Amino acid sequence: MNILVVEDEPKVASFLKQGLEEQNYEVTIASDGLLGIKYGIETQFDIIVLDIMIPYKNGIEVAHELRNAGVKTPILMLTALGSIDEKVEGLDSGADDYLVKPFDFKELLARIRALSKRNIDGYPELSVLRLFDLELDLNRKVARRGGKTIDLTAKEYSLLEYLIRNKNRVISRNEILEKVWSSGFDTTTNVIDVYINFLRKKIDKDYPIKIIHTMVGMGYIVKC
Repeated sequence: MNILVVEDEPKVASFLKQGLEEQNYEVTIASDGLLGIKYGIETQFDIIVLDIMIPYKNGIEVAHELRNAGVKTPILMLTALGSIDEKVEGLDSGADDYLVKPFDFKELLARIRALSKRNIDGYPELSVLRLFDLELDLNRKVARRGGKTIDLTAKEYSLLEYLIRNKNRVISRNEILEKVWSSGFDTTTNVIDVYINFLRKKIDKDYPIKIIHTMVGMGYIVKC
């Protein structure tokens, strides 16, 4: 597996490179945001480990630019910032998972394995997903309900896509954490409920027929 590590602190970068190479990963280091964007676009990596506090362009900006350039490589964001708002900002920028410093190296490896497995598993090739009057254009990454375009962040879109692919089935919070974030994501966080509320406001609030339903004590189901 080929991993890009975007980290400006020499000691941290060296620690990550050595530890990952001992696990038989190939590691490329980018010491600032501009190099992270350049390497991320020019080379096909399996995972990008991206620190937020880096020079020239921070990790949020790097993730945005990589996604806007069509780079779909899973991004694991590293930061010392750990509030829910900060996590939401990182995930909305296009990151797939979020790890707060300081972290245990074994947890980093677990997150990388989870992201790589999800990337390999993938989904069947479709162009549009539909549920009642809601549709997701998978090529353009656009959601519409009743023909009206709905403005979603990258993480909101990923969550809605997973829910619709599993429509009419109760999905637990742990499953959502594993499939949309990663199996190593902090299970004590309420980030799932936060994002479900975001989606409800955007796709259900102004419509008489609700699509997202809570199954108390079990999780969520999308149906109509």
